[in-house]
Amino acid sequence: MAKTEIDCEVKATVEVRQANILILTVTHGASHTQTAKALKAAFGTIEPYAQAGVLDALSLCTGWFRAYYDSYLILLKSWPKLWSWIEAIQHKSQATGPGWLYRWGARPLVRYLQSADPDIVVATEVGMCELAVLMKRHYKMNFLLAASCGLDVDRAWVQPEVDVFIVPPGDAVEQILAAGAPASKVHVTGVPVNPAFATLPSRPEARLKLGLRDDLPVLLVLFGGAGFGDPALILPQLQKIDTPVQTVFVAGNNAQLRNVLERYSQSLPYSRVCGWVENIHEWMAAADLLLSKPGASTVNEAITAGLPLVAFDPLPGNERRLCDNIERWDVGRWARHADDISEILNHLLSHPEARLRLRAKAQAMALPHAAYDAAEAIMNSWVSSLASHLAQEPEDELHELTRRNI
Repeated sequence: MAKTEIDCEVKATVEVRQANILILTVTHGASHTQTAKALKAAFGTIEPYAQAGVLDALSLCTGWFRAYYDSYLILLKSWPKLWSWIEAIQHKSQATGPGWLYRWGARPLVRYLQSADPDIVVATEVGMCELAVLMKRHYKMNFLLAASCGLDVDRAWVQPEVDVFIVPPGDAVEQILAAGAPASKVHVTGVPVNPAFATLPSRPEARLKLGLRDDLPVLLVLFGGAGFGDPALILPQLQKIDTPVQTVFVAGNNAQLRNVLERYSQSLPYSRVCGWVENIHEWMAAADLLLSKPGASTVNEAITAGLPLVAFDPLPGNERRLCDNIERWDVGRWARHADDISEILNHLLSHPEARLRLRAKAQAMALPHAAYDAAEAIMNSWVSSLASHLAQEPEDELHELTRRNI
């Protein structure tokens, strides 16, 4: 058979090959899960025949390994300075934990992946990336590995087994290249965000749908998906706001926090309390300002929505670094002390031009189609690698692969 005929068969085989995609995440906070959901939705849109699933990888690890992985929560609550020191070391290290520990702890996950036999694995958290690298390096599994990095890049993301790096522009690109990632593997798409952010309603439309007044500014107050944070830090500060404002609290999955906020909101005019919401994009479209803990997905979503952010009470490590970036990017302000909250909010509410400047900076950074672009970059890399593999197969094996459509 002539080479051109083989090339045609390779192309046809790749075009009809159905990809089995597994997105590995963890349920710590909401950032990693939100990224995973955004990618799954994007894959379903651009590749309707692909099978994309989201897996909490820790749920398939041993119980003792899950306890080890979750132990940072104890440090965050009891010894935050110790956790800050540990996290700073992990941030710059080639691994976030001992390889032998991951191998032993991930044995059930290994068996699952060997059975599932995915074509593509996408990691949305650095430890899950390390587990996927382990599968390729130690257990010789054959899949394309994509690392979906966030606004702040840990050194451990960069491993030879990673085939695709999904990163936002700017600092993250510099960090990933400085860590040794080949430029050919780096795709600057932005951090995947819910595709709904690509078609945000106008502010009047969002307010009408959500039952908000159009004649008063809206302050959206978030505590993260897990409802972290001490409301006692901010509630007295909201009493000091001089301008009449509609305040919307989102307590996440923390029922106790929601009860506290509901009691407090009774004495606060024009206020409302929500638990977990699936339409955060509409609330952000309706708001003038966001007061929030600086979780990675919250910061990314606020930038995508062009919503000025006032960050407070960051957790040690990643969130503290994000606070520095929020001010350096000029998309918001960091309230370092409780009294700063009312001072910053009063200034921004009484100076619309300051809000507009922050909004313009955020809109300039916004990449609302990041999930689609990331999914497309991953699929293109997989098709290229599959085509390269098929083109190198002996002719009789190529016919068998084509016949079986694999």
